[in-house]
Amino acid sequence: MLKSIQSPPSGNIEARRLIVTGQVQGVGFRPFVCRLAHEFNLSGWVLNRTGTVEILIQGEPNFIDRFMTLLIDNAPPLARPTLARWKTAEPDDLDSFSILDSIAESSSAIHIPPDYFLCGDCLAELQDPKQRRYRYPFINCTQCGPRYTLIKKLPYDRVNTAMAEFELCADCRKEYENCLDRRFHAQPLACPVCGPSLTFNILREKPISDTQTALAACIEALRAGAIVAAKGVGGYHLICDAASETAVRRLRERKQRVRKPLAVLLPWRGEDGLAAVMEYAVLNQLELNLLQDPLRPIVLVEKRKGSPLADSVAPGINEIGIMLPYSPLHYLLTADFGGPLVATSANISGEPVMTAGDEVEQRLSSVADAFLHHNRPILRPADDAVFRSIAGKMRAIRLGRGCAPLEMPLPFTLQEPVLAVGGHMKNTVALAWGDRAVISPHIGDLGSRRSQEVFEQTIDDLASLYDIDVKKVIRDAHPDYRSSRWAEQSGLPVSQVFHHHAHASALAGEYGLSETMLVFTWDGTGYGEDGTIWGGEALLGRPGRWRRAGSLKSFRIPGSNAVGYEPWRSAAALFWECGREWQDCPLPSELLKKAWQYGLNTPLCSSAGRLFDAASAVLGLVSKADYDGQAPMELEALSADSGPGPRLPLIQEENGIWRSDWTPLLAMLQNEKLSKTERGGQFHASLAETIVLQAVQIRKRHRIDRVGLCGGVFQNKRLTELAIENLKREGFEVYLPERLPGNDAGISYGQIIEACSA
Repeated sequence: MLKSIQSPPSGNIEARRLIVTGQVQGVGFRPFVCRLAHEFNLSGWVLNRTGTVEILIQGEPNFIDRFMTLLIDNAPPLARPTLARWKTAEPDDLDSFSILDSIAESSSAIHIPPDYFLCGDCLAELQDPKQRRYRYPFINCTQCGPRYTLIKKLPYDRVNTAMAEFELCADCRKEYENCLDRRFHAQPLACPVCGPSLTFNILREKPISDTQTALAACIEALRAGAIVAAKGVGGYHLICDAASETAVRRLRERKQRVRKPLAVLLPWRGEDGLAAVMEYAVLNQLELNLLQDPLRPIVLVEKRKGSPLADSVAPGINEIGIMLPYSPLHYLLTADFGGPLVATSANISGEPVMTAGDEVEQRLSSVADAFLHHNRPILRPADDAVFRSIAGKMRAIRLGRGCAPLEMPLPFTLQEPVLAVGGHMKNTVALAWGDRAVISPHIGDLGSRRSQEVFEQTIDDLASLYDIDVKKVIRDAHPDYRSSRWAEQSGLPVSQVFHHHAHASALAGEYGLSETMLVFTWDGTGYGEDGTIWGGEALLGRPGRWRRAGSLKSFRIPGSNAVGYEPWRSAAALFWECGREWQDCPLPSELLKKAWQYGLNTPLCSSAGRLFDAASAVLGLVSKADYDGQAPMELEALSADSGPGPRLPLIQEENGIWRSDWTPLLAMLQNEKLSKTERGGQFHASLAETIVLQAVQIRKRHRIDRVGLCGGVFQNKRLTELAIENLKREGFEVYLPERLPGNDAGISYGQIIEACSA
């Protein structure tokens, strides 16, 4: 507890009025201000305005100076305050410091906090039998607990959250109103007497509504091999024993998720919480640090050989996605169960995570054996964030709980607010106004009705929470994306951005780059300027002024919509393009070849992602994919360092575009004198060299020294690190997305940068 510093008897009293901006709501900032004022024996008040904090502070000038310094330097860990301005004021007749009622007003300075992990103080209290919140699954304070998923509107007061229906008991009220308590104005505050509770339900049986009994029943069911749908912070997880091959296989069969990797939730063990982690994975320091970070995402790490995890948790790859508990309920579940739990999103494949108990029971009754519900409403879904270590940094793969809404600066000031609606796969949306952009959590693929509903809800929520009246919509150039159709039906002015231009601009925007650079935008698919499918492009220029300077040899892909999940089609097409037959084609292809020959549903493609699909199929790894990216992921896992691969011929066309010919890869991939591991390694090496060869040729004329790598293909660690190593050897400065995912989840931010750059 802070002790107040007695003022010297000089009688020199001064007053100042301060405006503080930044992330100052939902992070315990006002209680901190109150305690800091008490420490220096200063009087005055603090209040929330929508998005900012206003402070009147009065007392000895030297104490006010110290107060203002510590206000920023010693702010709560979750706060990101900026002292926007201050001025002197007339001293008022005040003998104490207080928190005044918030004032709701329109403001461009609003910052919506994400959902936070369980802090150390609350964890210690959760585990202490002497505390009244011992083993309470909803314990929190000003430094932890849900935010984004329970805020209805700002100012961030309890009445404006999903906790409004839970009236504080006398003990909680005392904590809430005591400025020296760490729960002073903690809006999600609760205890077993007045807060949310758990219910355990097995269909057609009587529900268990006592929290501790429900928790015990859930653990008993998990130990018996059951699959449980458990409600968390931003949605439900499907959980089961990750060490039980039987339980994991049953989950896969019921969810029809044959091979897609499943995330694993590990217990917090040991002083640093990492004891269990070391049993199941091999990690570098970056990965260890992020696992312990308040963000608490899923981190993709190397599987430890011989670990007790079921083999079917992540078949075909050498990584697993692991996370440590981030909510009190997760701590209790993992501690009581005593081992690893599969914790995969409770959804229909590709859809956003489910948040409502009745919907979960209705739609997942054939998947889950039981349901662990709670009665704290989730106002909007937030799936778990995902990160991977690539080229010496942790890179975002998916935005979600803990890091979204993600705020990104703009390198310009907008005259009117705009909304970017992203792509079709891995969709996010972005809202921008002034010099700020806010990117939503992961929404998913927009091919289902629920995905579209959450897409529209997210747009409405962002506009409402940030109090922004959108004036213009930006969409992908592909006319048939669901996001594009929504934009055209919105009634607002619409502009369109080409898919790969948005990729390149997202990278430039993240690093604040406006000079001419070369960005390789490699992915699976995207609508190109010439109406063909792009995906292996090198774009030269800067936001608003990109032009195609490099590409891969085009080929026609048979059955455009099916090709992403049937890699064998891409492989067959490459052979046909070379006038050859793929003798080892695993499926009948005669009719497909006829359609290809007549040009029926066979769009022209220059996609690097399809080359990875084809290589995986030729090596006999994945002919039909269970999930997006399976073929490249299993190819990467198979591959090892095996020297350089065949050099791909590079020719400059009449239009100036440098184009690399992938044809030599086919003979190498079929060379049985090399192991599959060697062939996979050489495939990666050839494409990494291709990037460097194109960059060197383009530099000769345009004198660029900055190269960017963006697009889903560059989530491939092997390819990306090889390319970066070779580019740096040639003297290039290389940029790779970090805060933003390099896949289509970053498209929405890139659309804003591209469409609004001069």
